[in-house]
Amino acid sequence: MSKSEHSSRLRLRYLDGLRGLAALYVVFVHVDPAVEATLPQIWSLFGKSLRYGGFAVTIFIALSGYVLMLPISRSQSGHISGTLIDYIKRRSRRILPPYYAALFFSLLLACVVFLLEKFTLFRWDDIAGRGPFSPDFTFIDVLSHLLLVHNLSYATHMTINPPLWSVATEWQIYFIFPLILLPVWRRFGLLASIVTAYSISLLPIYLLNGLFASASPWYLGIFALGMAAAEIGFSEKPKLVGLRNSLPWCKLSVIFTVVAFITEWRKLGIDLWVGYSFFGMASACLFIYYTKLITDGNKSPLILELLEHPFALALGTISYSLYLTHGPVLSLVRYMLFNLQLSSNTFAAASYILGTIASLLFAYPFYLLFERPFTSNFLQKRKLKNINSSWGV
Repeated sequence: MSKSEHSSRLRLRYLDGLRGLAALYVVFVHVDPAVEATLPQIWSLFGKSLRYGGFAVTIFIALSGYVLMLPISRSQSGHISGTLIDYIKRRSRRILPPYYAALFFSLLLACVVFLLEKFTLFRWDDIAGRGPFSPDFTFIDVLSHLLLVHNLSYATHMTINPPLWSVATEWQIYFIFPLILLPVWRRFGLLASIVTAYSISLLPIYLLNGLFASASPWYLGIFALGMAAAEIGFSEKPKLVGLRNSLPWCKLSVIFTVVAFITEWRKLGIDLWVGYSFFGMASACLFIYYTKLITDGNKSPLILELLEHPFALALGTISYSLYLTHGPVLSLVRYMLFNLQLSSNTFAAASYILGTIASLLFAYPFYLLFERPFTSNFLQKRKLKNINSSWGV
């Protein structure tokens, strides 16, 4: 098998495993294990390890840039497949049906709460139901979510189902990618596209009094770092091939990760985008390193084997559905546990265990109903089945 044939059939399964574990971490982050204002010491220490949800989103966005750039870096034209309209259709089909289904589920749950309060003695307790879901919202909240612009204002970006803010940010990045970042990349190169991405995202914050800061626009720069990882990993340009083969990508990933955790430390007063960007660089280096190991046929390290474990891959399969739906599920589990008069330790343990199990159990059928039917593999199989049926196969 030639190298080009092997490359065309390459399956980077670890990306799915990484996405799945990042989604599971986000679920842990959003569990609220406190009955009152304080937690038992053991759970308080565990909770401190769950304050890096933004890093998980960084992995999602960097992965998005990497995956969308892969076919472009491996093509001869340097353009996205098909027309711009085709690209928008593919992106819309991939993320919008599950997004709107999750939004509808959240609104439906809020309507149930409203009807119970209207016609029964039930009252939604904001302490008992504290978490990434709120049954209280306005028409503007709903409208902004429908238009995927709720992330642009602090008044709307954390309403209804708070994790949905990042979907709006990624949706907006999908338009900037082909209209601005790719033309800059083709004309001026990788570095220029990264600089452009950070300029677009950060200048409004610093020059226009924090405009759009609620959307965490620096994720556009992190998306560009993912683009760069794909180009370095697969480009046949001599300079990039030399870069791919000469730099210690694994060590760089570790160094950038350490710097990310240091700069994210709030007491230093450094802007959030700095730490997240270092973690984005760490992720990009990791993509280059692991992909090179796979393409070169080298022995897989333990971490790569863990990322390709069937459990991690299964999580990766439902990761988007899990991310979209875990907020309301966690709030309902918390509400149920809050009224059982449990001890603080039992409540915390049950919150993590039952909340995670319930989120996974809900995410899987949600994936089957609202995500899988719109994935490219499923559509291709259905198209092939229809063709075979028409020919009587």
